[in-house]
Amino acid sequence: MIKIIKPLAKIILALTALFSLMVLFIFLRFDKAIPAGVQGEAADRLAHAMLDELSYENYKATDFLSWTFRGKRSYEWSRKEGKCIVSWEKNKVLLVLDDQQKSKVYINELVYSGPMKSQLVDQALAYFNNDSFWLVAPYKVFDPGVERRYIETAEGQAALLVSYTTGGSTPGDTYLWHFDAQGVPTSFQLWVNLIPIGGLSASWEDWKTTSSGAKIASFHQISFLGIELTDIQGIKYD
Repeated sequence: MIKIIKPLAKIILALTALFSLMVLFIFLRFDKAIPAGVQGEAADRLAHAMLDELSYENYKATDFLSWTFRGKRSYEWSRKEGKCIVSWEKNKVLLVLDDQQKSKVYINELVYSGPMKSQLVDQALAYFNNDSFWLVAPYKVFDPGVERRYIETAEGQAALLVSYTTGGSTPGDTYLWHFDAQGVPTSFQLWVNLIPIGGLSASWEDWKTTSSGAKIASFHQISFLGIELTDIQGIKYD
């Protein structure tokens, strides 16, 4: 047995060392510092140009949004009422966004008020904050607590650095938006608490126009991870 364990231990140590070197290489190769930028008129003008291309007025008038995030979680968001039904696995939470204490929890379609209720509400809110950001992030550049900075890239292109100083589940996250010739977002780079490597790029592509006229990117590629949003609906009630 000892003769078997020793070679196995050496293999494990070698694989661990190799994995550590790979992580270090990836970190040194891809990690980037947040670029310096200039706040003020140029940044705001670029942000407004993006919103114009994405029909921001139609988004503001959208009363209801629904979508499925990576086939795992589904959402029915009544923006007008400030409520969202978040469903995953056997759980469903009717989330009251401005007062989570009023939220309702269902497990297997039955009302649940047991000791896990608060935890499930918190989980639903965390899911909503993350998954709705991948849906409507471009529309949030003028939210309260957001700082905007104008950046000129090494290629001479205008880019928009957006920092969230408050709100959501991870205040302090920063994103650098890149645009096509028409001003439509094509990608952003991320500096977020959940990802140790700064400056990774996530695409914004496969744009859909909802019946309300809001424009939504339904696919994002970040490194080896694809984030697909399906069953997207945006409705305006008149």
